[in-house]
Amino acid sequence: MKREEADKFLHDKVEKGEKVSPVLPEGVKNYLIDIDGTVCDDIPNEEPERMLTAEVYPDALVTCNKWYDEGHMICFFTSRMEAHRGYTETWLKKHGFKYHTLLMGKPRGGNYHWIDNHLVKATQYKGKFTELVDKNVTIQVFDDGHHD
Repeated sequence: MKREEADKFLHDKVEKGEKVSPVLPEGVKNYLIDIDGTVCDDIPNEEPERMLTAEVYPDALVTCNKWYDEGHMICFFTSRMEAHRGYTETWLKKHGFKYHTLLMGKPRGGNYHWIDNHLVKATQYKGKFTELVDKNVTIQVFDDGHHD
């Protein structure tokens, strides 16, 4: 899905007379994908000159572009600083990554615990980019008073 098509889904949404955050259609996912150590070599912000020569992880390129071609939203969300945007966009283009948005300045340090009013699914990259599979795991949630 091209950026223009994606923008059509992200128009103002109104519920009960008030604007609320838009929700993508059923089946369309909004992938937030880290860059360093996930789709390429892990390059620290302190060595930005290496960002242009980082080795791409081929399975990540194939999978990300497949998701894009299937109509999903691809957003690269990186701890790289805004000053590294040019290097990052050049590298993504050089390797043929298809994407909709690029967010810079994700907090560094890992061990993320994402809290959001929308459903969030997290997948830790452990060396191989593949299709996603269902797996039963224990997760932490807010106590809503229901204990199943």
